[in-house]
Amino acid sequence: MSIAVVLPSLGESVVEGTISQWLVKEGDRVERDQPLVEVTTDKVDVEIPSPATGILRRIVACEGEVVPIGAELARIDSKAKTAFRDPAAVSRPNAATARAQADSPVAERHPSTPRATPLAHRVAASLDVDITSAPASGPGGRVTRRDVIAEAERSRPREPALPPARAAAERRATADVAPPIVPDFARYEIQPGDRVIPMSPLRRLVAEHMVYSVTTSPHAGTVTEIDLARVVAIRDANKSAFRDAHGFSLSFLPFLVHATVRALRAYPALNASVLGDAIVERADVHMGIAVGTGKGLVVPVVRHADRLSLIGLAEAIEDLARRARSRRLSASELKGGSFTISNPGRHGNLYGFAIINQPQVGILRMGEIVKRPVVCSAGGVDAIAIRPTMHLALSYDHRAVDGAPANAFLHRVRELLEQAAFDL
Repeated sequence: MSIAVVLPSLGESVVEGTISQWLVKEGDRVERDQPLVEVTTDKVDVEIPSPATGILRRIVACEGEVVPIGAELARIDSKAKTAFRDPAAVSRPNAATARAQADSPVAERHPSTPRATPLAHRVAASLDVDITSAPASGPGGRVTRRDVIAEAERSRPREPALPPARAAAERRATADVAPPIVPDFARYEIQPGDRVIPMSPLRRLVAEHMVYSVTTSPHAGTVTEIDLARVVAIRDANKSAFRDAHGFSLSFLPFLVHATVRALRAYPALNASVLGDAIVERADVHMGIAVGTGKGLVVPVVRHADRLSLIGLAEAIEDLARRARSRRLSASELKGGSFTISNPGRHGNLYGFAIINQPQVGILRMGEIVKRPVVCSAGGVDAIAIRPTMHLALSYDHRAVDGAPANAFLHRVRELLEQAAFDL
């Protein structure tokens, strides 16, 4: 029985992935759930497991190829018992041969059947560009979206400049088709001594996702300063016993997540998504936790975070972060988030406004916890005390959330952290 290996859904707004590396070859015997291929997306590098035990008959998608979600990557014969080479493979090129043929002059002599990514075909159709005339700078001599855009710019007749308002309107109307053409004044020419670092596939996809979010959502922000004295006291009193019981250190992040999910229940406008001309308040609170890895930022999701205790949140966050750094997250663990928290770490981080993780409408960014002089009131008397404080910044989508509920939500997070009614 022949079973298709397909590229599964890898998260909201992810429509395609780049084949980074095949971990097996045609004719190999593979086991169910054995990693077959590494795929790069705008969120993470993932390993696609085998859906069945059998013989890998055919590799359909070559390394370096960009394929859409749902595309067939390979074929597995689940009935075969021993590894062998398919005789037809002698006449059928494997992944390496296909790449060599794509790079050969012969491939260039057949412009009627250009090798192009699915996204390049869609952009070419939307811009009315002849894809056979576009350059091919992608892996294996494939035409990419950028090649199509470059060809559209090259062949576009020069027209008189539009009034600024009309030009802005046209840019917004085509924002979902292609990025704006870089004007001459914004181009940088490489100078002697400059170090040129090509973007990795993951870095390019992250950049595209960030640009999409900024051009889609009108970002607004608000920031508050939080007195964490009680949280620090709870953590200091329990951190040794917690490490002994659970095998990892108790950080401040679970406290913030616990307060945030409770505030989201009080202000559901922040636990929402924009769908066309409607705002959908999400029934469940699935908390995205931004985690830095050696290959970039990923956002695994803690499911039903509002149903977990502080200890449950700490364990879930530790597990996701550890597996994110070792690249052992599944695709399902990177999608479905309804809100995100980002902790960029220490080293002088006062506060900053993060870019919203689409299709969410809000993201919290932690600042560094430092000791500062704070005015405290007790019994009607003011005094200055040294307290551990943190700035917490909220970025929100002004299409869905106004300033008043955004400020009220952030104030509620602050209240919960300063009250510190946490059980350990």
